Amino acid sequence: MKYFKKLVGKEIYLSPMNPDDYEIYCEWINDLTTCIPSGVATNNYTLYQEKDALKKISEGQAFAIVKLNNDEVIGNCSLLDVNNIHGTAELGIFIGSDQNRNKGYGTEASKLLLNYGFKLLNLHNIMIRVLGFNQRALKSYINIGFKEFGRRREAFLINQSYYDEVYMQLLRKDFRSDLLDKQINDIINLS
Repeated sequence: MKYFKKLVGKEIYLSPMNPDDYEIYCEWINDLTTCIPSGVATNNYTLYQEKDALKKISEGQAFAIVKLNNDEVIGNCSLLDVNNIHGTAELGIFIGSDQNRNKGYGTEASKLLLNYGFKLLNLHNIMIRVLGFNQRALKSYINIGFKEFGRRREAFLINQSYYDEVYMQLLRKDFRSDLLDKQINDIINLS
């Protein structure tokens, strides 16, 4: 597949999504290690549904997460429900294969996307929702600077146990990352 380096980090880059990746996404989203933490384990996704979903998603602020060293797509991230009047959006992200999790790729992709949202889209407040049992994701979001602002208690039932849905947010003034600063400044100084 062909990817384009829209936002470049140290280990990964974000590229506009390629709807032709539907087969690998279908594999990931039907894998319990991906769909349980994402909260979609009760859904079955066919190749046709995933292809259609990727076409729709790719029309918004959605990006493939691609490794810099070999151009392998490993997941996606997006800004959903972007409101340009109020400067708000919701971040969504997942790393597809278990072999690429817990390596910092999701954190780096989130930081790149937040840089994009705050510095280029001029957003003010970006939120994320995460299931309470997903400790790895919670730790990553806290390290990035997200703060919990609420919980929907016992909102998710799996294996006869209820879990909270945690709501977190990050304001532009509280975001600390210089991942895109040099790139942006170099471009501005060329003009």
